[in-house]
Amino acid sequence: MEFKSVKKCRGEITVPGDKSISHRAVMFGSLAKGTTQVTGFLKGADCLSTISCFRQLGVSIEEKDQKIYIHGKGLHGLSTPDSILDAGNSGTTTRLISGILSGQNFSSTITGDASIQKRPMKRIITPLSQMGASIKSVHGNDCAPLCISPASLHGITYQSPVASAQVKSSILLAGLYADGITTVKEPAISRNHTEIMLKSFGATVHTEGLSASILPEPDLTALEISVPGDISSAAYFIAAGLIVPGSEIRIRHVGINPTRDGILQVAKAMGGNITLENVSESGEPTADIVVRSSSLHGTTIEGAIIPTLIDELPVIAIMAAAAEGTTVIRDAAELKVKESNRIEVMVENLSAMGCDITATEDGMIIKGGNTLHGAEIDSHLDHRIAMSFAIASLIADGVTKIKDASCVNISYPSFYQDLASLC
Repeated sequence: MEFKSVKKCRGEITVPGDKSISHRAVMFGSLAKGTTQVTGFLKGADCLSTISCFRQLGVSIEEKDQKIYIHGKGLHGLSTPDSILDAGNSGTTTRLISGILSGQNFSSTITGDASIQKRPMKRIITPLSQMGASIKSVHGNDCAPLCISPASLHGITYQSPVASAQVKSSILLAGLYADGITTVKEPAISRNHTEIMLKSFGATVHTEGLSASILPEPDLTALEISVPGDISSAAYFIAAGLIVPGSEIRIRHVGINPTRDGILQVAKAMGGNITLENVSESGEPTADIVVRSSSLHGTTIEGAIIPTLIDELPVIAIMAAAAEGTTVIRDAAELKVKESNRIEVMVENLSAMGCDITATEDGMIIKGGNTLHGAEIDSHLDHRIAMSFAIASLIADGVTKIKDASCVNISYPSFYQDLASLC
């Protein structure tokens, strides 16, 4: 797919529903009693993989009138799948459902595409095994496929070596089936959608500082859920509005959960002109994000803020390339085990566009200010890489060609149409 620079980006847009919340609405709705109704569900490939898996587990899930209806079976109502569960490209599906499956009275196997079969699963195998789960990597390489057999689970206190919402959620979901309290402690706070939503469904969840605990065997009751716009999808338009001269973009009804809003903090630290309007604090906080073109400058991104923007770091690197001065990203080794090694891929592709960028063990050093030029970009089938370089192309001389650009369907099927509507 080919892209060219633009003179400005102006207008209003509504981005698709939050991916993390959409996944969890289906999972927790399936474990609740009654019918959960979801408005604003993200129909990207990852979330559709979650629906497919729970249908295989005996849950009736239907779509009508632009809403998703999940006819829950209760905590112990899932049934034996008649084939291997396929999570597609979704790490969230794979890791979270493994926690749920660990507490079932039937055996199951979950796998995914070639990317998922390379992504690290030891980070959930270890704590789930400590809880008594029978979970094994089929090929013995600590990756999917994972085979999970019936087992009696007990509550544990687990000190996670990584700040990962997927790891934390997998353990807490297994804790629904344990014989006592399950607690996860993290080195930094990761996104907390699981804790917020499980509480809303009726689970007893306690959070304090860097720890989250859950009591077993709750009565989960169906909800009506309105999914806000995904800030990870909004991030591309935040970047476009900041770096393309003469731009002003309003992104409507975006989730601004403080465990996810690092992109806003970094943009402001770089001198970005961003305002929040129509702020709502009920449940998951939301706002309209208004972005205007700005003269950005370099900054240092490290420490506790990293888990709040880990998925946005590729497009933040694009912002850094357009900024004056040097931006340093540290403590982001997690980028190496995403859909691609995002440190390597960002350095490879931004270098091809003329940016002065260096990889480090846990991040990048980006010296901004060089004029970018069009190049052949390899997305490595990573949706966040493809979208990031579509934004970079808006300020690059010449033509930018993105290989496998359609991989954006994983999280944002209408991304290119929405981008075109603003430019």
